[in-house]
Amino acid sequence: MKIMILGSMTFAKEMLETEQQLKELGLEAIAPFDAKEHAEDDALINDFARNLEYCIKDDVIRKGFQQVADADAVLVLNYPKNGIEGYIGTSALMELGIAHWLGKKIFLLHNIPAPEQCRWAHEVQIMQPVILRGDLTRISV
Repeated sequence: MKIMILGSMTFAKEMLETEQQLKELGLEAIAPFDAKEHAEDDALINDFARNLEYCIKDDVIRKGFQQVADADAVLVLNYPKNGIEGYIGTSALMELGIAHWLGKKIFLLHNIPAPEQCRWAHEVQIMQPVILRGDLTRISV
């Protein structure tokens, strides 16, 4: 089973670490194609204009959707962010929608955010993701 790792690019380093951890568990895993660049360049995340230019030039959304389509499952690293437990950003939400539409298995590392903290908590719940409770070994092949 090939697992595509999703999440906010502020978690790019964690994505790369998780990719390695999943491989050590004997799973095929892939971090987003641009995770390494984001992990090595914090300014890329924090500079809106530069990030926008990068994302347009590299067609980030379309390439991300293609990576989801090429995988068998997705794993969202929904760590706390901006005071929200289980943060799921808009890019991850779009990729989750593609994964759901294509019938991919969906894993969340942590619980779905509370509805009062995340406007799309309901939509994520409808996708019926497997909640791993922080434990990657709970991924079933």
